[in-house]
Parts: sequence; C-alpha cells; structure tokens
Amino acid sequence: MGGNAYARGCSFIEAGQLQAKIVAMTQHLLALETSGSLCGVALISRSDSGKLTVTRREHEGTGEHAERLLPMVDELLAEVGLGRQSLSAVAFGQGPGGFTGLRVACGIAQGMAFALQIPVVPVGSLAAVAQRDADASPATASLARVVLQDARMGEIYLAAYAPVETGGWSVIQAPMLLGAADVHLWLQQLGANPGVLPGNGVLRLVGDGLSLCPDLKALALPEGMSLQFGPALRPDAVSVGKLGMTLLHQGAHVPPEEAAPLYVREKVAFTTREREQGLGGNPKAPGLGIALRPMGPADIAEVAAIEAAVQAFPWTAGNFSDGLKAGYSAWVAHRQGRVVGFSMTLFAPDIAHLLVLGVAPDAQREGVGTALMRQCEKEALQRSLPGIMLEVRPSNTNALAFYWRHGFQKLGVRKDYYPAPGGQREDAFVLRKALISDA
Repeated sequence: MGGNAYARGCSFIEAGQLQAKIVAMTQHLLALETSGSLCGVALISRSDSGKLTVTRREHEGTGEHAERLLPMVDELLAEVGLGRQSLSAVAFGQGPGGFTGLRVACGIAQGMAFALQIPVVPVGSLAAVAQRDADASPATASLARVVLQDARMGEIYLAAYAPVETGGWSVIQAPMLLGAADVHLWLQQLGANPGVLPGNGVLRLVGDGLSLCPDLKALALPEGMSLQFGPALRPDAVSVGKLGMTLLHQGAHVPPEEAAPLYVREKVAFTTREREQGLGGNPKAPGLGIALRPMGPADIAEVAAIEAAVQAFPWTAGNFSDGLKAGYSAWVAHRQGRVVGFSMTLFAPDIAHLLVLGVAPDAQREGVGTALMRQCEKEALQRSLPGIMLEVRPSNTNALAFYWRHGFQKLGVRKDYYPAPGGQREDAFVLRKALISDA
C-alpha cells in the first residue's frame, strides 16, 4: 500500500505536482483485481467536473488470471475506444489474497506502467471491500468497517477502517491473519480500548469471512460497542479503481519498480516434519488481534524492557520519557493487555523521522511491526510529508529485511554513528521511504 489512509467515495484532494497525465482534463485509470477467484478489470474515467464513468470486464475462474487478464484489458479499452496511451495510471488489488493472483495483477500493472511511463496505485484488497460496501450502502457510509475475508485453512484476513469526514478511510487495524475462532476475541479487545473505537461505537462487519464466524451475532460486547452485519463481499476491479482514483489524487502512488503485493500469509505449505509437530494453516498467524494506542508514561517500563530485549545498546526509560515530554508521536501495540511493540517518531516540517521501533521477541513476524509502521505512514500522510527516514545498523539484518519489505531504500551512510562492543563504533545506514512521489 502507498500509505495507510484510504480514500473513500469520490471526493478528491489535489496532491500538487503530479505527473502531467494525472492532472489531464479527463483521466483514465485502469484497475486490475485478481486477489481471489474473480479476474476483473475496470476503467474509471473522471471528467474535469469530477463525474466518474465506469466500464468493467470480469471472469470467474481460479488459475486462469494470467491468460485472461491482458486480453480483457484490450477488450475493455477497445469497447470505450481508447488506446493504452490514454491511461493516466494503473491500479491493482495489492492483497492480501491468493499468492499467484496477486503476482499476476502486480506484474501486469508494473509492465504497463513501465511502458507507458505512468504511476502505479497499490490498493489494499480489504480496503476495496470497505469501499465497495460504502458505495452500495450510502446510508451506512458513516460507519466503520471490519472486513473479514476467507483465507482458507480456518483462518481469516481481517482489517478495520473508519470513515473520515472529509472523505477517506483511516486504518483502525492493518490487514492481518488470524484464526476464525479468534475473531470474537479481537472484537472484544477492540471494544475494551475506547481510544481505538470510532466515535459512535458501531462497527459494520462485511466480507465472505462472515460465514466462518456464525456466533458473532450472539457475542457479548463491551458497553458502547455494537455490531452491524453487512453482505459477504469480496474486492472487485470497480472498487479497486474507485479507491485507486482517489489515492492517485492524494499522492499515494508509486513508480512501477516499487509496486509489490501485500502477502499477509507468508507460508501455506508445510514439510512432513512440521506437520508431525502439529503445525498447520499459517504458523505465524497471531492468536489475537493487535491494537494500537498512544504511548503514555505508564507504558515506559514495558517499552524499555522490550527495547532492552532486542537491542545491544538500547534506549533507556529516560530516553522514552524525554521523547514523550518533547511531544514525539509514540505508540504501543498491545494484545490481551500486554504491550508487545512500540514506535516513536519525530515529525519534522519536511519529513517524518522514525526514531525507534521495537517488537517483543515472542511477538515478532505477527504483524506488530507492520501495524506500527503503517501508523507512522498514516500520520506522515496526514501532515502531507513526502516520506519517512530512519537509521539502522548494517549488522541488524532482521531490521534491514523488515524495512526493505516495507519499501525503504538506502539513502546514505552515517559513519561511526552507533556504539559497538569493545568501545568500537558502527556505521548507520540511512533509509528513506517515499510516501508521496517526488514527481
């Protein structure tokens, strides 16, 4: 995803100096969606008055996306009398979803964007479901959405989004994978954190994963929280395109080489030995949902303990306390009342500087770091900052792999930046992630 705030409806925010095609009188965005069994393409055309025209092609058939998608694109463009050179951007359903399908849409989007010199708009597939439901049910447009998508093997892809008055979706819960039997626990935990819930306390549940959770209608909820049940929707190309058009105007697009699928499930096949050990489904699926809230003084002891467990030269409790007093943006990720991760960010006038991010050793590779990173991206975009920068030790290979996966690139090196064992010093890699295209 280019950012963590998702646009809703058709209210656009002009993003400044975008590519010439983005600010053309009439814009045409091609959307590709292949995260499930439905192979879909849609053309979203926006006139200079803001009116949208939608044309679509769909084909149902798992395993046929690679051979069907490009011919469907050509048929669609021929129907409306446009050539590929008329396109302003190409959007694709980023996931989560089927591994092969996600790669097909991403690869074709990249290839077309390279050839046409246009931007790519990655659109989260679960955010597209929220968009689709809001479009189909305008009377519920003010409600937050919890999207539940069947991930097979008794598991569910879950994400939650809240509408923003000016138009858009803010992220309550970034896409994650959890057991279907744990959805009720995630909902109860969310309700126990008033600062996370939307103002009216109503959550509208949508998605084809609802059928795996038949007991939710009888769920005992915390006071001030209620559920509304919507349809069993999946993402389609039209919802990807509508959301993509708005994200394009908010600057949440990327050059083709930076487009990538969102793989929430990292493993679906198991060795004989792993199966003998009782592993199944996704071995890294968290048992409960992760919720975020602002860090407070009462959290410092737990945060400092996590930092000490994962760093050879950790920040101290005093460092974290000073950061809170300085007004830095600080968040903790918690699960079942326990802090399992944290981040602290300085928002400068020209860029966001991620000062520190840590995850408890027994909670790593469960989406905690990703949730914290997306919170940082969301706040940076809200401040119209073009990117995020940070420093990391070259020897911290796990952290480097995490930042590479999240789209960071090496900007430079700070010599002798960190203390090292034996009184030595270690360099720092300076990394940067662009949130708004430099163009």
